[in-house]
Amino acid sequence: MAKIYKVFISHSWSHVDDLNDLRNLLKLRGYFNVEFTEVPPTDSINSLNSNYIKQRLSEKIASSDVVLGIAGLYASFSDWMNWELDKAKEKNIPIIGVIPRGHERVSSVVSSRADEVVRWNTESIVAAIRRNA
Repeated sequence: MAKIYKVFISHSWSHVDDLNDLRNLLKLRGYFNVEFTEVPPTDSINSLNSNYIKQRLSEKIASSDVVLGIAGLYASFSDWMNWELDKAKEKNIPIIGVIPRGHERVSSVVSSRADEVVRWNTESIVAAIRRNA
């Protein structure tokens, strides 16, 4: 049976299109089985208690093979992305920074924590996941 890669995508909710595009890119790749573990806005954790949210996110990150950090400059202004990437580091979960299409500049929040940074290209992302997971 083919390996199923458990992937947590650290993203900014104000840029949900990047999350959806990245998920679709990986889902449509043949011979690559992926299960997403992050919390998309459509399934948000129903709580205002940040400690509870962090506990749930920590569990999801810990259950992942790899964390993809969408490395647009907006990541530099997201406390949650900062926290998620630090949590992945703490749990020794590999981090791959993914530079969104058309972006020249990359968030240091992602690049400074990433084990590897790749461009928005299906084969590059899949190869990085396979190398690091």
